[in-house]
This record gives sequence, structure tokens and C-alpha cells, in this order.
Amino acid sequence: MRLRRREVAPLPPERVRTLAAREGWLVESPDALRAGFGRRLLCVRLDEGLEGAGAGADALAGVELSGEDGPSGTGVVAFATLPFDRSLAGQLDVPEYVLTQTADGRAFLTSPEDSPDPRERIEAVELPTQGLQAPVELELRPTPEGYARLVARAVEELRTKELDKVVLARAVRGAVGAPIDPGALAARLRRREAVSTLYSLPTPERRRFVGASPELLARRRGTEVRCHPLAGTIALPSDGAAEGYGEWLLHSGKNLHEHAVVVDEIVARLAEIADDVDADPAPSIVALGSVAHLGTWIVAHGDPAPDALAVARLLHPTAAVGGRPRDEALAALARLERHDRGHFAGPLGWVDAQGDGEWWLGLRGVVLDGAQFEAWAGAGIVPESDPIAEREETRNKLAVVLSALLSESV
Repeated sequence: MRLRRREVAPLPPERVRTLAAREGWLVESPDALRAGFGRRLLCVRLDEGLEGAGAGADALAGVELSGEDGPSGTGVVAFATLPFDRSLAGQLDVPEYVLTQTADGRAFLTSPEDSPDPRERIEAVELPTQGLQAPVELELRPTPEGYARLVARAVEELRTKELDKVVLARAVRGAVGAPIDPGALAARLRRREAVSTLYSLPTPERRRFVGASPELLARRRGTEVRCHPLAGTIALPSDGAAEGYGEWLLHSGKNLHEHAVVVDEIVARLAEIADDVDADPAPSIVALGSVAHLGTWIVAHGDPAPDALAVARLLHPTAAVGGRPRDEALAALARLERHDRGHFAGPLGWVDAQGDGEWWLGLRGVVLDGAQFEAWAGAGIVPESDPIAEREETRNKLAVVLSALLSESV
């Protein structure tokens, strides 16, 4: 297989975003809009999920690349959304076209040499007009009261067993009256959550996972790996008057404990592969549309650094979405949640043939299947957790994505 990369004039981002969101692969961070569309040229199966070794940048090495030079992520690129469960199969997809438009105004297109120019197709994309829809079916799993009871059970386990933290999640499943347009959902999330990374990716089950993730699991560029875990949350007032909320979060013992558990674990795991690992001495506030989190930048250097998928394999699931210790926390989740998270909180993003890439956590997202949808949210439970407060935290997180889909609050 032979691909050619060339620098092109930037194309209308709203049309590129809509095309990729509806029928391709979209990962749009504040730094770059990265869109794949057209045929699936190559599918690399991860039959053992992240538990298996190998497949990553090496699987793309057989694809030849010619043409102009360009930054990482603009040549041979594979996209994926992987399940939360490390043992479940996943896949990496190399699309026919990969278009990357960077924040500094440059654009690069990679495609087979014999593929037609896609610009006419992009210019002809119909922009989304679908509005919010009322739910015709709705199921909360578990109910809000049931979730609070699970949190109380988890707190008891945390106080009596060798667990530092466990992340309990709950789901909303339902249906609306007409098939959901992923392009319309992506456009609304882009407007509402501009500082997050927008994604719309096909799953192997022929569904589509659309959302706006605030949390970077890992970014690999050459010898450098960066992580930006979030843990510790406070809801922000709807009137935008958030003064004092961040200061409270920065001095909340419960939230600082929850955050430190995540940072300490990531630093320890990166130390297994890196020559030096540095973390911010104290967390900072990451303010989103309706909630704020504690965030810490972690930077590691290794020569050579493992490819981006290998870094995701090392880190996932972090204590931000699973718990600590990892194995004991996952066993507790199996007892307490008792249903499959699917792609919620799994890694999603891209890796290129040089091993560079970005993996975000599949948060603030909804799985679409025609007119049906499923959304998840979780909260980090530590011994100091209050069941009602954790229930409300998950409600606020669910509201971020559901308010971009439904005309009625859940």
C-alpha cells in the first residue's frame, strides 16, 4: 500500500468536521482538527485488546509514504476507540483520506496516489440542521437512588479493604423519535465544550461513539510523553458566576486525595519506561462548561519512548477511571457495577507510523445506534466520599453530553 502526503489549502472546518463525524473518524483537539474519511484501507485487529503485546506503530510500517514532509499525525495514521475492558478486542483503522488542519493554519492531506481529490466532496457536505429531540424511551442503570447505595457499599469496602480508590459509573440508555445525526451532536458539543477534544469514531459493533473528552491519557512526540489526568470535581453554577469554586476545590481534602492517587500511579508507571518523570508540584483548575476538575501535567522522557499505543497499554485504566490498586479496583467494579461499560472511559485517538499519537479517555460521550443512545458518567470514590454528592457529580457529568442531544433534562 502506498500513500502520498501533501500540504493543501485549509478546507471549511465545519464541513470537514461534519463529514468525519457522520461517516468517518474525527479527533479534534484545541491544537488540530484530525479527520479520516473514505474507505477503510487497513484494519489492524487487537484480538487480545490491550492485554496483547505488539500491534501499534509496527503494524503500520508496511504502508509506504511519499510526498511532502509534515508534522506527526499527518502521514500514515490509524484511529481507534478501544473498550474500557483491557481484555476485549479492538481495532486500529487506517482511512483512505486523513486531513489534518492545525491551529496555526496549515493543512495536510494523506491519501492513496490514485484516490480522487476529496475537496469537492467536502465542499458539498450538508451542514447539520437536526435539533434536540425528546426521549421516547429512557432507562437509568442503576437508578439515582441505587447508585447512591452502591457508593455507600464502595465506601465501606474502601474502609475495610486494601483499596485507595474506586471509580463507580452509571449509565443512561434511551431512544428518540428519529435517527440521531452524529454531525449535529458533534457541532453542538464543539460549541459548548471548546476546550475539550471532540471525537466521533466508529466502533467495531457498527455503532458510533461521539463526545467531548477533557482528559488526555497520553501524548507521545518522539522521546516525550505527556499526560494530563483529571480527578476531583465541583459543579459550576449555571449563571457563570464561578468565583471561589476553584479555590474551594484546590483546598478540598477529599478531592486532593482523589487526585493525588491518580497522579502518583501514573508517575510510577511512567517511571518503568522513562529516564525521567516530572509532575506539576500542585494541581491546577480545569474549568469546563458545567464542572471544574483538578488537573496535573506529567511529562516523561525516554530514548527511545514506546509508541503511543504502547504507552496507552501501560497506563490504562488509570486510577482516574478504574481505581487503585488496579486489579483490586477492577474486581470491585465487577461486583458493584455488574454491566459492561463498553467504550466508556476506554482510550480513543490515533497513532502514526512513527509511533507518535494521542490517546484521550472516552468520557463525556454517547454511543449512537440509529435513534438509540447510551451515555455514561463516573465518580471517584474514596473513604471520605458522600453518596449523595457523588450521585450529583455523575448527574452533572451526564448533563454535559445529554443536553447536546435531548430537549428534556434527565
